[in-house]
Formats: sequence, structure tokens, C-alpha cells
Amino acid sequence: MAANNNSDPILDEGGGGGVKHEAAGEAGEGKGGGGGAAATQAPAAMLPRSGSRPQLDLSGAAIHGNLEDRNPTILLPNQSDDISHLALDIGGSLIKLVYFSRHAEHSSEDKRKLSTKRRLGMLNGGRRSYPVLGGRLHFVKFETGKLNECLDFISSKQLHRGGVDSPSWCSGAQPDNIVIKATGGGAFKYADLFKERLGVSLEKEDEMDCLVAGANFLLKSIRHEAFTHMDGQKEYVQIDQNDLFPFLLVNVGSGVSIIKVDGHGKFQRVSGTNVGGGTYWGLGRLMTKCKSFDELLELSQRGDNSTIDMLVGDIYGGLDYSKIGLSASTIASSFGKTISDDKELSDYRPEDISLSLLRMISYNIGQISYLNALRYGLKRIFFGGFFIRGHAYTMDTISFAVNFWSKGEAKAMFLRHEGFLGALGAFMSYEKHGLDDLRIHHLVERFPMGAPYISWMEKFVQKGTQITAPVPVGFPVTTGMGGFERPTAKGDILRSDASAALNVGVLHLVPTLDVFPLLEDPKMYEPNTIDLDLNEYKYWFKILSDHLPDLVDKAVASEGGTDDAKRRGDAFAHAFSAHLARLMEEPAAYGKFGLANLLELREECLREFQFVDAYVSIKQRENEASLAVLPDLLMELDSMNEEARLLALIEGVLAANIFDWGSRACIDDFDMFKKRMLADKKGQPYKRALLFVDNSGADVVLGMIPLARELLRNGTEVVLVANSLPALNDVTANELPGIVAEAAKHCGILRKAAEAGGLIFDAMAGIQDDLKDEPVSVPLMVVENGCGSPCIDFRQVSSELAAAAKDADLLILEGMGRSLHTNLNARFKCDTLKLAMVKNQRLAEKLFNGNIYDCICKFEPVHLT
Repeated sequence: MAANNNSDPILDEGGGGGVKHEAAGEAGEGKGGGGGAAATQAPAAMLPRSGSRPQLDLSGAAIHGNLEDRNPTILLPNQSDDISHLALDIGGSLIKLVYFSRHAEHSSEDKRKLSTKRRLGMLNGGRRSYPVLGGRLHFVKFETGKLNECLDFISSKQLHRGGVDSPSWCSGAQPDNIVIKATGGGAFKYADLFKERLGVSLEKEDEMDCLVAGANFLLKSIRHEAFTHMDGQKEYVQIDQNDLFPFLLVNVGSGVSIIKVDGHGKFQRVSGTNVGGGTYWGLGRLMTKCKSFDELLELSQRGDNSTIDMLVGDIYGGLDYSKIGLSASTIASSFGKTISDDKELSDYRPEDISLSLLRMISYNIGQISYLNALRYGLKRIFFGGFFIRGHAYTMDTISFAVNFWSKGEAKAMFLRHEGFLGALGAFMSYEKHGLDDLRIHHLVERFPMGAPYISWMEKFVQKGTQITAPVPVGFPVTTGMGGFERPTAKGDILRSDASAALNVGVLHLVPTLDVFPLLEDPKMYEPNTIDLDLNEYKYWFKILSDHLPDLVDKAVASEGGTDDAKRRGDAFAHAFSAHLARLMEEPAAYGKFGLANLLELREECLREFQFVDAYVSIKQRENEASLAVLPDLLMELDSMNEEARLLALIEGVLAANIFDWGSRACIDDFDMFKKRMLADKKGQPYKRALLFVDNSGADVVLGMIPLARELLRNGTEVVLVANSLPALNDVTANELPGIVAEAAKHCGILRKAAEAGGLIFDAMAGIQDDLKDEPVSVPLMVVENGCGSPCIDFRQVSSELAAAAKDADLLILEGMGRSLHTNLNARFKCDTLKLAMVKNQRLAEKLFNGNIYDCICKFEPVHLT
């Protein structure tokens, strides 16, 4: 059988990467399927109303069109309010927006999904009595001094009217009494201006209520939201939802509020101080003449506070005061040295003044916070607010103070979305999106595209102007010397995150995602086989950068090479390159990041620039070529005895490299798998097998479909699991039924199984009537995995796949993305076979001390795991 030699030598998930001829003249079409909402929706009662408008009236709600669409249109016959899709936190310095956009809707009939869900028992009523709108939460910031830019942004996207795709906007209707939730002082100060410019009323929400609600939501819902920051190192902390409360929330704005949070809606302000960010900015402005808060922070990074602060060593002749545990560099008195100096203010460097101020205020905030935590017996303290804003030195200083005074017993923690706590809390007060019902795996964080830049992308493209990607990249600077146990970073470099503090990921609300039920221990599961240290980053970034021009060419060609596609292709290249540069500077910028996340970032960036399937034409050509030789392959397989056929089938999945090309098998458990298939399972075949397919073309047609056919022959139900959305040349769940239907024209086993599984409904022209294969009653089904990446994270799979897994007793993971980059070390509750050819030399060396084109055939019987 022929091997598919066109696969991406970088990553197995890019099977068309080596193809030199370009796809042109074919329009890219959306191939993404989806998990689908619950197929039946009982008439839902209206959500409890809090008296706030606008509300979503769900009485009489019904799905319009096909029940099996990923995001079916939901008709709300009794809805009278025009739904706002944003909330604001208008502070003295920044305006923070959180807004919602629906996922694209698909209305095509899909009998296959309906049949599959019926067989999987998913049509017996939904898990919730009201629809949850699938979509995305976006986070954008503006300077309050540039309020008009914020108003223009809202108006251009019609966010106050539900977005440019809303019924009211499309119909040209001008709804009255539009209400937007807002918090912060600006909600009062600028209410008239919002009414004048946008015709909307701002409904003010309590600032502290919103702050706590936003924090609770993020800590409950977002993986790797919280992190510690010590000595320049950011480390993410996974919070146990069952052990979240109580905690201390310290909001450092102009002043400081210290809030003890005991649960949802249960909190009290227990302390605070008037010495906060306003103090730092006010005194700093008077003493340094800085024009902005960020400028003052940047000054601090070039400062040396030992010229201003009195240190322990200044008092004790350069020595430590070891008896009470104070080192010579500990600050004895902030600004204490200036009282003995015969100098004027102008004689001191602004950089040194800024650093001394920052440390004085940060250390005191840290100490006061710890004393309050001690008072209530709390170990976790979360810091947020305008003063923090992701500034590395500030976080290090606060962390050191908490660690110092608690003797390491308490931890200072920070939140990546902390700048949006108030805006998110205000958004949730609408009670219209069912957010309270969403569990942790319903929120999938994607990656920042450089907000608000990406939010304006459509506008730039329409105008045809050049697009650059101003994803912030800070400059390395040296920290100040001396002081209170100086926080340090590797190489004495500590960058400021201030400019990038609010560039956070988009949160995808996906109500049809579940944890994969066959994970042996979901809490211990980690999808990434390799964590990316600095050397790994450098290597993979070079690989991805080198591959970028070819990928852009394919993406542009997939949409006919139009001028618009070329502009978006250039924009994608700029944006993705900027992301790589940002991650090179700070690998933890976007959360805990492994190779799988890096590959997903590339796919998400392509989709942000509206390239839905860059490899569409390449996949079509490879599928057609492979289907043409499939009948001969099946005849050859049928001429073999059972043992030889099983060997040939595994060879086919591994593209014939493992046995007859001379490449060694890094892991060779074939004999163990053969024993289970041919001996141990004799008379007791596997009940249901989930086959996670990878590339289009030869991989799926000549590898996985013949293997599926063999399982069907043995009486095993087979579920082919494919991507929901395109990722490089991976086959998708929407494409797979057509491929199976073509393959079934030449095979009675496949035809009967496909009919039983709902993949074929009508009499098929061209089927050979004289096929001698005996009919089978077990079904062949196709389900989507819920992702659009070359890899798979089993913490978030489609509800369709989760349902299929409940009766599965065999998993087969094929390809580098699914069985090497991710899940090589994952353990499951059933027998698992992992198959892959290693098409990357560095990966082969790192994982197996092997070589490129070595293979794995890793069989893990459940009793051994």
C-alpha cells in the first residue's frame, strides 16, 4: 500500500505541508461542524428577573430549523427587549468593555447528526430547560481620556443594539430605551454623553458587587486564571472549585479595598487604606513630572532606591541585622536617606524616586493585606486593580511582602483578567446568557489577537489599508539595586507587563463541551506531552516561522487569491508573528502554554482572519486519489489470513514505515494488541471502538477506514471521531460522511455499517450488487471532537463524543497531534492504542531517543493502567 509522503515534516497534523503546487481558484467554504445543542427544548420558563433591563424572555423558546445544527437559531416569540451585548467599567483612567458575539449559525439539514444522537441516546431531553447562547466574550480597553474612540467602536459594531447581525440592525429598526449595564465612576459622569451619542441609558451597577462577581466567575470558570509572581517568575495555580472560598480580594485602585469573599454574592469589605495607586501616581507626578501612570512605572524599572531609602545596612555599617532576620538590603525607612542629604528634589533621579515610591506603597499594601488574611485565617490573597495592571515589578514587590510577613505561609496571587473584573461582573448582571449554569468546561479560552486591534480588523480590511499587529512587546530593562530584599529576575531583567496587561484571551462560551468520561483521572490529566521551556520555544518558533509563508499562500489560495484574501493573509502573518515574538519574550504571557497550545494558537489566528479552511482544495485532491486505489487495497487485505491482515492494517495506519522501511519502532506493542484482538477477545469482541482520525487523504482513506472495517467485521461498533473545525489538512466530521459513502460503494461491510449508523440514507447509485461480504448489524458512526486544532484536549470534547464514549471499550488515537504532542502519557478507563509516525527529528530524540520516521504502536490494556 502506498504511504502518504505529503505530510508536513514539521508536524504530522499538516499532511499537505509538503505539497509544492498551490491550490487556486477554489473558494474556501466553512466545513466546521459542532456538537449541537440539545435536540429538544421544552418550553422554558423565563429566567428570574432582577428588575434590571434588558432581560431575555425565554418563554415559548423554540429551535428554528434543524435540531442538529451546532448553533441553531433560537426563536424567542415573547422577547420584547432589544438585547444589549456589552457592559462597561468606566474608571478614571481606563474604560473596560466586555461584549458578546454569537457564533456563526448553520441551518443546513443534517440527518447524520440526528441519527447519531438518537443512537447515542442524546434525544431524550436536554440537560437544561433553557437555551444557552453559544458565542464569545471579548475584552477591550480604551483610555478614559479618549472616550470618543470607545463610543465610535461601540457604534461601528452596533454593540448597543446586539451587533451588526442582530435583527434590529438588519431591519433598520431603531429600538427605544436601550439599556447598557455599567459600573465605575464614569457610569455616572458620562451617562449623558452615552445618551446623546448612542441613544442608550447606562444602568449603574454597584462597583463592589461587580468586582466580586467578576472575580468569582473567573476563578470558577477559567483554567490557569490565577498565578503567583515571585522573583520575576510567573507560575499558574489551578484553583480547586470546591475549595475556593473564603479568600481575600484586594482591589488596588486609587485607594485600596480589602474584601473577604465567602461565596457567590457573599462578601464584606473588612479593611482598606487610602494609600494606593492614586498615592503612587499623585506623589510621583508631583516629584517626577511624569505625564502618565505607565511612564512612572517605566521610570521605576531604571531606578536605584538605595540612593533614597535608608537600608538596614546603612544603619549597621553595611551588615545584616541577623538576630531579627533582616538583611542589609532591607528597607529600614522609605525616603529615610533624604533627611540627611543636603540635596534638593531636583538633585534626585526621577527613576530612583519612582522606584522608592513604588516599593513603599507596594510593601505596605502587601503587609496590610497579609495582616487581614491572618485576622481571618485565610491563606489565599488575590490582588487586582488599576495599580497592579500586570506590572511585573509591582507583583514581585507585593508577593515578597506577603511571603516575608507570613514566613511563606500565605501566597499573593494575581488574575490575568483582573483589569476586567468590574466589566465582567456588570455583564453578568444582565442574567440573560445563562452564565450561572455554565460549568468550567463550557468556557474555552482562546488567545488574544491584540485587542482592541483585532476588534477593528474588519474595519481595516474593508478599507483596504495596511494592517500591522501591535501586540505589545516590552523592552528589557534593569531593576533597581538595593532595597527590601530586591526582587530579581533571571539575568537581572524584569519586564513590565503594563502595556499588555489587559490584552487577554477571548472566552468562548461553548455549552456543548464536556470532560471526556473515559479519562482515568481528569484532575491529573495534562494534554501537553512537552512543556515549552525557552530552548523549546526557540526551536518551535523557528519551525512555525519558516512554515508561515507556505501556510499564508495556501490560505489565500483557498479563497481564490482575491485582493481581500491577500490583505487578510498579510494581516494573519503579522499577527501570528507578533504572537510568537510576545511568547518568546514571556512564555507564560497567555497562561500555561505547551506545544499543543502553540499549534492551536496558529489555527485560532487563521480563523480570526476569516480563513476557515486553508487546505480545502488539497484535501479534496488527496481524498479523491486515495479513494481511487481503495478497492484494490481492500481486495488485497481480504486475500490475507486474519493475523497477516491485522499486521497490514497497522502498517497502513503507520504509513508502512514501522516494519518495511527499515525504521525502528520506538514503542512496539503490536504483539500485545494482536493477542487481545485475535485470542483474548475471541468470542468477546470490543463492544464499541472510538477511532480518532487525523489527516485527510491516505491517512484516513487507506489507513483508518480499513482498520475500522476490520473492527466492524468482528462485530464492534465503530465511531470515527474527527475535528469539528478545519485544522491544516485534518479531515473534519462534516467531510467524513461523504468519504465513507464513497468508500462504501465498493464494500458491503462498510455499506451496511454506514446505513446502520445513519451515514447513508438513500439507495446509492453505483453500488455493486454482487458484493459477497456478509451483512453486519453493528453501526459505523461519525462524531465530532469539539475542537479545531491538530491536537486534542480531553478536558473539553463535544457532548456528542462524550455520549459515544460511555459504552466504548477501545480507543485508537492516530497521528502526532493526538498521540504524541498530546496524550502520549494520558491514561484512560479502557484499552487504548496509540499509533503515530514521528515526523520531527527533535521530537523523536526528545521523547524516544530516536530518529525521524520512527514509529510508535503503544497498546495500553485497561488492566495495566
